[in-house]
Amino acid sequence: MTERDTQRPSADALTREAFSRRVLAALGAIGATITLPRVARGGPRTQQAARATSARQTTSSPRLRRLRVTNSVGPYAGDTAMRATINRAGSRAARRVMISFTLDRTARVQLEVAKTGVRGIETVDVKTVRLKRGHRRISWTAPAGLTPRTYMLRLRVTDAQGRTSLYGPDRPGVGKRVAPVVRVLGVEASFARRSYASGERASLFVEAHAAKLTVEILHSGSERIRTRRNDVMRGTSVAAPIGVAWKRYRFRRRSIRLPIGDWPSGLYFARITTDEGRVGFAPFVVRPRASNPARVAVVLPTHTWQAYNYRDRDGDGWGDTWYAGSTDSIRLDRPFLNRGVPPRFRLYDLPFLRWLHETGKQVHIYAEDDLERFARGDSLRSAYDLIIFSGHSEYVTTHVYDVIERFRDLGGNLMFLSANSFFWKVRKRGARLQRIALWREIGRPEAALIGVQYLANDNGSIQDGFVVKGAELAPWAFEGTGLSNGSVFGQYGIEIDQTTADSPPGTMVIAEIPDLFGPGRTAEMTYYETEAGARVFAAGVLALGIRALQDDVSQLLENVWNRLTAP
Repeated sequence: MTERDTQRPSADALTREAFSRRVLAALGAIGATITLPRVARGGPRTQQAARATSARQTTSSPRLRRLRVTNSVGPYAGDTAMRATINRAGSRAARRVMISFTLDRTARVQLEVAKTGVRGIETVDVKTVRLKRGHRRISWTAPAGLTPRTYMLRLRVTDAQGRTSLYGPDRPGVGKRVAPVVRVLGVEASFARRSYASGERASLFVEAHAAKLTVEILHSGSERIRTRRNDVMRGTSVAAPIGVAWKRYRFRRRSIRLPIGDWPSGLYFARITTDEGRVGFAPFVVRPRASNPARVAVVLPTHTWQAYNYRDRDGDGWGDTWYAGSTDSIRLDRPFLNRGVPPRFRLYDLPFLRWLHETGKQVHIYAEDDLERFARGDSLRSAYDLIIFSGHSEYVTTHVYDVIERFRDLGGNLMFLSANSFFWKVRKRGARLQRIALWREIGRPEAALIGVQYLANDNGSIQDGFVVKGAELAPWAFEGTGLSNGSVFGQYGIEIDQTTADSPPGTMVIAEIPDLFGPGRTAEMTYYETEAGARVFAAGVLALGIRALQDDVSQLLENVWNRLTAP
């Protein structure tokens, strides 16, 4: 073959060239009716980035961008791109939220409306849609009777290959893809402080979508009617209701100044009612007047109420409590869930308040942080003979622990009506309470003060009656009750205390619930006296006051009261 022969095109090559020319000519002729794929503009870097994005979309899970939530009536104070507020009692349109986002591919999007609490995450509604790539929206309308609180709007995005992305963590602080949140607004109210003295003006902060509010102050425990719901507080009115024009404040929080009258020391609450009939409650304590000579003080578990308050203040969908796992601090000035009623108030605290009223006891009532007002245990001892911790006083500062211990060492008497008291050391700064450590782990076991200390908790799944075993050791305790050794009374459990090697010498177990949570896991009711003359009673369960109005328990409380108030 000559050189000329090697440069000549082959028959196959001529055929391919001819075909290409024909195709290009045809495309030119019909170009007006055919749209060809666009070539990415820009230089090599732009084209490389486009190819990388396409590769990620085929190998990674689907993604949402520019995620936000809005309502249909306009933002409330505190709303953000990731939190929207709706009115629980409004029209259907007023109860609707719109979740918008940019979707990077066609996918199935499942909206999970969830609430968080003691049990973790609980789904209350689900909506599933299939959406194409691009800017998209999902609407959700809250049922008219949905409980006021925040709800997490978790988004589960699944593409055609089954790859899934979840926007919304299973527990606080886990995962970077956060979920939007909707706040269902009821009547949210709280006082700036836990207690006030007669003659002061209290600041009541309220949020409610209403044209008008009616505010009434009532005294808790003095009522005769029984409370049957956990989201209701009842009492006797101590002042005429006042009306407050509220239309201009419908979208924001506002304070109302209320005068504190010359009322007896006790637990009070504001009942706030909207013009549409919605109700909220806000409790507070009235501290004692100097002229009241009572020698017994009752300390309400106001720290514990807030520790178990799962209200979401910062709007991330999780309750702002250390029991939600997201923080070691809480705020003491938050509204409570359940329309403002403290957690388990009806069960744990109200029966004892009613017992005090029905038996005519003269007492001074304090919030837990009121004990900070006493510089030393000496001043507390000069004011009182008996301090009663009526509820679950689990969280105390170093100052309070010191004051109560000094009070005992000076011969002051103590009554602990609930298990799991003086368990955590906390630090208080303003309205914020920070959890530090267990007292027993830093050399101050609570049994050395109380006589018993926390042993176990089963959330109330097993409860049983006390068995009297120390009738001969403390005959005064069971006088008039009809109880003797071997007798059974009450029905208790939930959390239990037990004596330890740190219990003071001479601590007597006068009743027990044997092996309640298993072999050796026994609830113990105790009593001890000190050389300085102090008398200390501890119930050992959560909480003895639950059945304060039952005949045998009522008489037992009366006997302990008489023993600890006797000269």
